[in-house]
Amino acid sequence: MSLFVRLILILLAAVGIATAQRPYFTEPSLSPDRKEIAFVSGGDIWTVPSTGGVANLLVSHTATESKPLYSPNGEQLAFVSTRTGNGDIYVLTFASGDLKRITFDDGLDQLDGWSRDGKWLYFSSNSHDISLNDVFRVSAAGGTPLQVSADRYTNEFFSAPSPDGKTLAFSARGIASNQWWRKGHSHIDEAEVWLLRSFDDGPGTYERVTEAGGAKEMWPMWSADGRRLYYVSDRSDAGNKNGAQNVWVTTLGRPEFRRLSNFTDGRVLWPSISYDGREVVFEHNFAIWKLDTESGKTAEIPITRRGAASGPAIERLQLTNRISELQLSPDGKKVAFIVRGEVFAASAADGGDAARVSKSTAEEYQVSWAPDSRRLVYVSSRNGTPHLFLYEFNTHTETQLTNDSADDSTPRFSPDGKSLAFIRGAKELRVMDLADKKERIIVTGFFERPPIVADRPYVWSPDSKWLAYIPVGENQFKNVHVAPVDGGPSRAASFLANVFSNTLAWSPDGTFLLFDSGQRTESTQLARVDLVPRTPRFREDQFRDLFREETPRNAPRPEPRPSPSESPAATPAATASPSPADERRPAPKPVQIVFDDIRRRLSLLPVGVDVNEQSISPDGKWVVMIATSVNQANLYVYSLDELSREPAVSNHLTSTAATKTSPQFTPDSKEIFYLDNGRISAVNLEGRTRSVAVTAEMDVDFSREKMEVFRQGWSYMRDNFYDANFHGVDWQQTRTQYEALIAGAQTPDEMRRLMNLMVGELNASHLGASNPPGGVQPTTGRIGLNFDRREFESSGRLRITEVVALSPAAIAGTIKVGDYLTAVDGRNIDGTTNLDELLNYKVGRRISLMISSPGSATSREVAVRPVNAVTERGLLYRQWVERNREYVARASNGRLGYAHMFDMSSASLAQLYVDLDAENYGKEGVVIDVRNNSGGFVNVYAIDVLARRGYLTMSLRGSSTGTPARTVLGQRALNRPTILVTNQHSLSDAEDFAEGYRTLRLGQIVGEPTAGWIIYTWNQPLIDGTGFRLPRMKITANDGTVMERNPRPVDIEVTRPIGETLTSRDSQLDVAVRELVKQLGASRSTSPR
Repeated sequence: MSLFVRLILILLAAVGIATAQRPYFTEPSLSPDRKEIAFVSGGDIWTVPSTGGVANLLVSHTATESKPLYSPNGEQLAFVSTRTGNGDIYVLTFASGDLKRITFDDGLDQLDGWSRDGKWLYFSSNSHDISLNDVFRVSAAGGTPLQVSADRYTNEFFSAPSPDGKTLAFSARGIASNQWWRKGHSHIDEAEVWLLRSFDDGPGTYERVTEAGGAKEMWPMWSADGRRLYYVSDRSDAGNKNGAQNVWVTTLGRPEFRRLSNFTDGRVLWPSISYDGREVVFEHNFAIWKLDTESGKTAEIPITRRGAASGPAIERLQLTNRISELQLSPDGKKVAFIVRGEVFAASAADGGDAARVSKSTAEEYQVSWAPDSRRLVYVSSRNGTPHLFLYEFNTHTETQLTNDSADDSTPRFSPDGKSLAFIRGAKELRVMDLADKKERIIVTGFFERPPIVADRPYVWSPDSKWLAYIPVGENQFKNVHVAPVDGGPSRAASFLANVFSNTLAWSPDGTFLLFDSGQRTESTQLARVDLVPRTPRFREDQFRDLFREETPRNAPRPEPRPSPSESPAATPAATASPSPADERRPAPKPVQIVFDDIRRRLSLLPVGVDVNEQSISPDGKWVVMIATSVNQANLYVYSLDELSREPAVSNHLTSTAATKTSPQFTPDSKEIFYLDNGRISAVNLEGRTRSVAVTAEMDVDFSREKMEVFRQGWSYMRDNFYDANFHGVDWQQTRTQYEALIAGAQTPDEMRRLMNLMVGELNASHLGASNPPGGVQPTTGRIGLNFDRREFESSGRLRITEVVALSPAAIAGTIKVGDYLTAVDGRNIDGTTNLDELLNYKVGRRISLMISSPGSATSREVAVRPVNAVTERGLLYRQWVERNREYVARASNGRLGYAHMFDMSSASLAQLYVDLDAENYGKEGVVIDVRNNSGGFVNVYAIDVLARRGYLTMSLRGSSTGTPARTVLGQRALNRPTILVTNQHSLSDAEDFAEGYRTLRLGQIVGEPTAGWIIYTWNQPLIDGTGFRLPRMKITANDGTVMERNPRPVDIEVTRPIGETLTSRDSQLDVAVRELVKQLGASRSTSPR
């Protein structure tokens, strides 16, 4: 795009002219006669002549429709729709207009293709694997879908049956099935094309077609004679050195791979081949293109849509929840809050209909009251850069306070109402004098940048003379510093080596600070810093105070007399007159700070809970905390009153599982307002709660809101992406390119799809835009049974081939492999029955199964209670782990133990402690497995278990051997030789673990190089609730290697062939066992442990 055009677009946006719109066309399919193309745009299905022209609307729904595929006879169209959940397959019959639902599972069913005889539909889904896709097929007339290829814990996707129906081509390995929108790849994105031959005659045989590794190779397509496979690859060659995606072809039986198309940029997505194999249609640069398979020539198909889609219009919302911020006014009479990026205010006493304060399409946030309870300040990004705005309720006027090129955030009024503090550019803590709007820098430092900021990173002193703040210091330690507002050096007030802190509070009497401080996976504690040496208070003093002479209560109050210099004109126009409450409030005492020995005056309060937020009551007697205990966040209070009769303990005020935030006391210190799962609630100190029901009404115009969501996400990435050079991408140009596409988006799903393509330009990990949480989704019950596909397809009978351990069917105790499932809740099963349909909405409910044994003419009733998909996946995982443990024990003749980590969460760390049990401690060595580990944050703790070495033993009188001191004293330490197994799906923090294992020389690493998918990331909701991932922190190995896009190597490379789990072999574990046994020696070690 020329500089002139870019300047014109910027000028048009500046004067408010609507952004030019560009429609997005994707997922094309050719009709059997090659005269028509069905494609997706705006979440609907359209058709257009294959030569281009006017497109007509075929299928329209408020849900999202995708992946249309013509049947081989051209009489039907299969497609995926979210109208009944996360994505089910439907078949439309053109002649009658009948629409038949084919699949009923609550997961996403990704439609792949028709069989050439039109009898079967193939699709991929992860609904019956631990986490990755299997390939299924189902009758186009309806029935139970069953797996065709089901290599457990292996990704199999984008399948295509051969013209004779005897061979299945599919993509395998990696996560490109979900992250197809990424431009470029790392190791975890790499996929290969495989064949499954003779799958209808038995288990079939697997054969790799494309080259191993090095590229993302997907969407295999057959030639009409079944001799050639076409596919999309980003493999580099002499004519495509930058690895742009293109259509490739290979002839089966020949190791020759030829690039057909000649794109040097952009992506080639969602290709579909004509049934005669002569043409391929696909998405390229957001349009539909066609390729001639003989000549390799490509051309864009010109398309103009005609038809009214069913996308969202202006929607009137009455929101009673989804509140993201809450601020109680200083007088306790009003609440201000944020809903969907807008500021509202309501009565704190009884809630009701809220008054809307802000009215921009941009996001407003970080709202804060003035001490007079008549003004609000908040941040708005309506002008592109976040600035501060002031709203005055008396005049109903809004004033923009700042207009710098850098962003402003976290505004807070001084207690005297004369000044406003805020952070600029994440580098400066500033103060504005509200009388003349002049600003001055108080301190410079490294502060967190929105949207990832602490809830209260700084606080005013009660006398408005000081600011205490918590910057990000060296080693990312977070400590309290204090700076005088009128000038002077900043001084440190705490010196902890912790990296987490969220809220800072100054006591009402000005004598101490409270802040939460901790490390991840450790309980966050509440720290107190006394600003002056503390003199203990005694209860005896209370008795003596009773004899002091009191001022009579009815004594006349002297009238204040103005000084000669005072006049009404000296009152700043921007500062409202004090409220009656302000007039009665005594002037705060000057705050004194003794910095000498302040390090010694830090103490950790014994609150006994994991603190997330905290706030001190106005009377200074209590601190309220939102803290975690037993995996639930609730409100607790802890007494700060030294003269209390009872010892200080944390008393919980709430005891529910809902998320809670923003605790704040009323002025009388008797009640606490807070957000409970997005709703305003209040609780008194006795634990009695009440709801403050508010209703915020607003019109949401999707055509305007989508642009704000886009700009918000783009800006967040601009300000937070870990690489300031954006992996070589011109991020400003990316905005220009995608802005018109977002303007043309017809639905929120299409908007999020385009945003994924936008962040995909960065060729990085830990990216993506996802649907907002919530919404009622259908649930399909799982009973823990797998069935023989071939028998069901031939006879309509469901013969059981597997009973998952500890599943509902296993717990029943009478269901065996080889039995038949004949009915569910009185519904007999035949070849047209969809078992998932019978199990919909049955999770947790008693159902009746009829089971028959081979050779028996009768069935028996078995009652079970189905579980949900997450629970069944957990059962499949534990079964997989136990089988691996048995496998290692058998392969090593009982010498080796085994432990696997599912991910790097605290729950998995706790499970590691369980799995490294007495049996594993009794082995000579242990195989540590992090294959398919999806990351987290506990790698350092898991490494410690393996790295710690013994240096003492402890023995009880009479014991024959000493016990390692670490074990006796409660510290986890395996103290055994180990070997580590990794694979392509060992990602993120699992790669940190592998790097630590190598660097500390704990043992050999066997398997496949890791994912190359490691940036420390945050998840941030956008204004409409869209989840948006922000990879902000670079990970660097000790040798200086940036680990993103650099997989961690192995010492002995072993790649499992596709289908190996079906043979009950594990070549990676075989090598790991062999190498560790070799290390131990031929005979059992007799060395002391």
